[in-house]
Amino acid sequence: MSVSWELIKTIIYWVLIINAIGAGFTVFREKRDIAATWAWLLVLVFIPIIGFIAYAFLGRKLPHKRLDRIQAQTELELSEALEAQKLEIGNMTTYSDQITSMSKGMVTLFQNSDNAFLTRKNRVKIYTNGNKLFHELLEDIERATNSIHVEFYTFYADQIGNEVLHLLERKAKSGVEVRVIYDSWGSMGTKRKFFDQLRANGGAAEPFLGTHSNWFDFRLNFRDHRKIVVVDGRIGYVGGFNIGDQYLGRDPKFGNWRDTHLRIVGGGVFSLQQRFIRDWNATGKQKITEYKEYFPVGHVKGDTNLQIVSSGPDSDLQQIKLGYLKLINSARERLWIQSPYLIPDDSVLDALRVAAMSGVDVRIMIPNMPDHAFVYRATQYYAKQLANEGVTIYFYQKGFIHAKTMVVDGKVASVGSANLDFRSFKLNFEINTFIYDHRVADQLEQIFIEDVRVSKVMTPARFAEQSLWLRFKQTFSRLLSPIL
Repeated sequence: MSVSWELIKTIIYWVLIINAIGAGFTVFREKRDIAATWAWLLVLVFIPIIGFIAYAFLGRKLPHKRLDRIQAQTELELSEALEAQKLEIGNMTTYSDQITSMSKGMVTLFQNSDNAFLTRKNRVKIYTNGNKLFHELLEDIERATNSIHVEFYTFYADQIGNEVLHLLERKAKSGVEVRVIYDSWGSMGTKRKFFDQLRANGGAAEPFLGTHSNWFDFRLNFRDHRKIVVVDGRIGYVGGFNIGDQYLGRDPKFGNWRDTHLRIVGGGVFSLQQRFIRDWNATGKQKITEYKEYFPVGHVKGDTNLQIVSSGPDSDLQQIKLGYLKLINSARERLWIQSPYLIPDDSVLDALRVAAMSGVDVRIMIPNMPDHAFVYRATQYYAKQLANEGVTIYFYQKGFIHAKTMVVDGKVASVGSANLDFRSFKLNFEINTFIYDHRVADQLEQIFIEDVRVSKVMTPARFAEQSLWLRFKQTFSRLLSPIL
């Protein structure tokens, strides 16, 4: 009996030694930031075997070959025009009627970091309800005569998914060019054959970067989290909604789904079109090589100046995070944020602290229910920390809030796909609209005020009432925050 026990101890000893060696080799063989490195060492060393399974889903980098496919896509020969606009922005006497001095630095930031054009005279409509959004989206698709480009993280094979797909099939059969990019992980359960009839009708549908099966490429990281629709190169949609019944409030688990999405008519659509074409050329077998037909010349009587900004693991700049930092640091009176996930890195966390301690009215609204357990507990941890430092925290009560918005001083705003977390900053491919228009910013503030009416203020005292077990889960989840 003693021999057997000694044998068991020896086996456990060597398993732990091999596990520790394997953990070090696994983590250090790929370049990553210090916080993520230590978080993964913690998981792999202290949770043997299971930790490596988690790493297979959450820790592996995107192959260089796929990153190279994205990086190889050019800015569609717009570099000369961009340089000319940079000079124009730099001359405030020429441009004083277009952007405020507060916004000038942000515009230049995105021009330099993402080659993002400032587009003017756009018409922007805001949606907070999935039924209204899809009603008008389907109407716009129905009226398409030339091209329909669709890119979504989630394209479910459910009621609304089939409704959108059947309309796309019909438009493709009528001769309209239809191209669809979907993320294979975000669209879990939607098989490739779901789009077979669309392909038979002359359309095209491809999983982002050609990842057809999650069984062979089961990374949770480096997903296409963008949500883009471009119709005839003239109408664009971008924001937080995906294609699925839950986004119309049909899932009993979540109930009412509260999100924010934009419909854009004007020059901003060109930027959305450009982003789609670059993603398609990195994904699809049939590349788009002739661009002119996708950028029709037209004149729109709008009032909104905006920039479409992309970010992702194909760049180390974290462009959208830089934009968030610029917005936070520019706030003088109000900074109102909505995000389903609140897991900021140190730079964003410090910026929020500085704003609150400087007397800025910082408000952050998050859900009152989880859709991912560890992510939600980490979100609660940071919410509690910020509440203790002067930030007003709201728990949204009327279903699930999935909006990703930021409004500063009623003048500048951001709406898009990027959450306030590590994953959106550096692990996923995201797209946001940064808006320089006090009218649109005021609308977003009014929407925030309406949401406050169905939200609960979480004061430091209320956080302190939470159970010891809940606080433990929050603290433990926070340790994993760099890899959530």
